[in-house]
Amino acid sequence: MAESFDVVGRLVGVKPAGSGNVNDTYVAIFRTTFSEERFVLQKLNLNVFPSPDAVMQNMRVVTEHVHRRLEAEADDADRIWQLPRIIQTKSGEDYVINEEGECWRAISLIESATAHERVESPEHAHEVGYVAGHFQRLISDIEIDALQDTLPGYHITPRYLAEYDQQLATDNGQRRLAAASIAKYCQRFVRERRDGVGVLEDALARGELQQRPVHGDPKVSNVMIDDDTGKGTCIIDLDTVKPGLIHYDFGDCLRSCCNPAGEDPKNVDQVRFDTDICDAIVRGYMRNAKKFLTDGDRKYLFDSVWLITFELGLRFFIDYLSGDRYFKTKYDGQNLNRAQVQFKLCESIEIREQSIREILNRY
Repeated sequence: MAESFDVVGRLVGVKPAGSGNVNDTYVAIFRTTFSEERFVLQKLNLNVFPSPDAVMQNMRVVTEHVHRRLEAEADDADRIWQLPRIIQTKSGEDYVINEEGECWRAISLIESATAHERVESPEHAHEVGYVAGHFQRLISDIEIDALQDTLPGYHITPRYLAEYDQQLATDNGQRRLAAASIAKYCQRFVRERRDGVGVLEDALARGELQQRPVHGDPKVSNVMIDDDTGKGTCIIDLDTVKPGLIHYDFGDCLRSCCNPAGEDPKNVDQVRFDTDICDAIVRGYMRNAKKFLTDGDRKYLFDSVWLITFELGLRFFIDYLSGDRYFKTKYDGQNLNRAQVQFKLCESIEIREQSIREILNRY
């Protein structure tokens, strides 16, 4: 599959890369007699992204737009900003379908930069927030009509709650629920908080919020940090770019960064929301976001942090109840453990609500 794409040289090898829960990711290495080129080769999960045309069209709209803006602002920038580009096939397409019906695509590799699985320092946290805000600013003037909704219902929490109710009502869901005491804890957690899941969608319906282009998955492991300068250089993994509420981006950035224990800790008692990391991220984020956030947007920032954490826990729990069909797992019960981690983090956010709101109002 690597040899299907328009890259100079001969193929040396293909190595697994990344830790994503959805797509299969590799680095392909090509060499000539005088140079070497590496690029990211991915097999798109068609169960998650059934319309690869729409995914790649969105990616092309966003990358071409951002590349133009980066070039226009380059002379005044404090760093060299980057964003991956699509590498076309030898026949000029954005992806290829092989004989097995698998969808493969290639994108450029951001060299001399590292995406970390968790926040390494307050400085790293600041850069993650700065990159997230910078990317949102750059895409904020893209007309949302230019982007397709590649994941209908994605980050619509009431929709996941309805899916949860349906799955819980099945025989298989009931068997999976009864199989583990943690599942009973998760069920109780959802029941006690289900009335609050419509907070952002209700605000959208009232006209207090508006849809904009969003990244869709701005977690810490999607932010590249320059190996030499320690500054953020780009955000990657653009599959989920689509129209949506920027609150889900903001909330997910904080959710993924502010839990030092990570998403799969061995001891869930270590899970907590770190307000010092939160402060560093928000400070970095607001350096760019102040240019496009409205008063209405700011009103719901805390709700976004709580809601996206609850939502991801709910999605992990749904996947456990359905037999692990969406997220990749390495052992039986991993999605249940992931759900418990997110719900514990959600509890920590609730306990620290006043401190988090003070941080959000500070910048």
